[in-house]
Amino acid sequence: MESVPGTNLPDFSSDNPRVLWDRFCEFLWFHEDLGIWLDISRMNVSSAEINSLLPNLETALVAMDSLESGAIANKDENRQVGHYWLRKPALSPKQEISTLISSEIEQIRQFSQEINNGTIKTSSNSTFTNVLWIGIGGSGLGPLLLINSLQEFGKGLNFYFLDNVDPVGISQKLELIGPDILNTLVVTVSKSGSTPEPRLAMLEARKFLESHQGDWPSQAVAITMKDSKLDKKAKDEKWLMRFDLPDWVGGRTSITSSVGLLPAALIGCDINKFLEGASLMDEATRNKDIFNNPAVLLAISWYFAGEGKGLRDMVVLPYRDRLELFSRYLQQLVMESLGKRVDRKGVETNQGIAVYGNKGSTDQHAYIQQLRDGLDNFFATFIEVLEDENELPNSDNEKLGDFLSGFLQGTRKALTEGGRQSVTITTKYFNERILGALIALFERTVGIYAELININAYHQPGVEAGKAAAAEVLVLQGEIQKLLSDGIQRSIKDISDCLNNDSNESIFLILRHLSHNDSSINVKGNWAEPKTLLFNK
Repeated sequence: MESVPGTNLPDFSSDNPRVLWDRFCEFLWFHEDLGIWLDISRMNVSSAEINSLLPNLETALVAMDSLESGAIANKDENRQVGHYWLRKPALSPKQEISTLISSEIEQIRQFSQEINNGTIKTSSNSTFTNVLWIGIGGSGLGPLLLINSLQEFGKGLNFYFLDNVDPVGISQKLELIGPDILNTLVVTVSKSGSTPEPRLAMLEARKFLESHQGDWPSQAVAITMKDSKLDKKAKDEKWLMRFDLPDWVGGRTSITSSVGLLPAALIGCDINKFLEGASLMDEATRNKDIFNNPAVLLAISWYFAGEGKGLRDMVVLPYRDRLELFSRYLQQLVMESLGKRVDRKGVETNQGIAVYGNKGSTDQHAYIQQLRDGLDNFFATFIEVLEDENELPNSDNEKLGDFLSGFLQGTRKALTEGGRQSVTITTKYFNERILGALIALFERTVGIYAELININAYHQPGVEAGKAAAAEVLVLQGEIQKLLSDGIQRSIKDISDCLNNDSNESIFLILRHLSHNDSSINVKGNWAEPKTLLFNK
């Protein structure tokens, strides 16, 4: 096979069908029990290149073993990373952790069953029909993926999500629920119990519920770390239920914890099957045989596609409506884990893989043209499901699933012909088990890839920096409001001098927002010329 110019990599885009077929057979991985295939044959990888990485890959697998054994992986917060224990409690380094996980799963199962069958009722003796889920980041995105992917029509409780502090968005969601708030289970997820977004959203939800004469404690559920502010509040007020979110579970890997299991159980899913799928994939991705480990194969394909520097984006194209949100889920998992300024040695490397995408075939019409003929700065990840549920041929005996499969194969072929790289993941069917397996596959791939590029996948200094900066802005806002209350007219420079704060741009941005939402603030001057503006109350 001819090589790509300037590399030792094979020309995967060869137009010789026999070459492509040989590569397909060489790089196809299959798991009989799960019914999942992984095909990386359309990526710029070769057996020789993989063998050249063997020492690094062996080190990566040792690091993953160490992680599962309880090593301190998130050194910034001196925390273990134990999401793998959630689907196999026996892996946990302490018996008390194993017991905690198993008892939590049983508690979730029992509680959800009693909510769904009406054993647990509201304070007015009515049945719960809805869930208002309050959580940000992985605490909202994981549950949203589960609901969108697994809920069957007419089965389980209806879900509403507050995952932002947008006042318009919160108002619209609460208005949509309306009087049904009295039949709504309100779940607040916050590991620390003090994160501003879920706390503020919870206060709005509580105010709305109580304005309808609802009883908050009898409808409220907390998912949080033991002894957090939220946990203590829920305990003191005797909320309906409290579930644990251990400090060794990160938000972006919390979907197999109470954060994901509770919503799954409340829509009637079999959470044991979900955990089983994740556990089976975990087992497969521990395989020390590099060529038979799907996470290693996937990590290698990412590595060579982006030259170990993340030079290509990942475009996720699931060909099922149920997986429409999977690209958003992977966006957080991959980008928050791999997007790092420095490596473990402190060397500035600016690593990361940008992730975007949407469902096929509908949304491919929006960007396949550029993927095929534009910048070659990406690789595609196709996800297909073979089983066509509820398939009914039309009068011409045409089947929808056949067309969907044809569009996927055609798009994959067109990208290959254009020299574009792609991965294809195929499953026999789709259910809780498969979703758990897909999540576990990408979690392990992220971990192995991070080891290959020597970065810490389990901390988020950029996120923490953003939180700290936001807190500073809110403090400055409070100081500005207090200063304005004396009624004296001041320019931005005057305010800056009074507060001994030279962040004039921040002062302008704060005043622009405040003045458009607080009619008591008087403004003179030209908004297009900030230095002319004068403010007072």
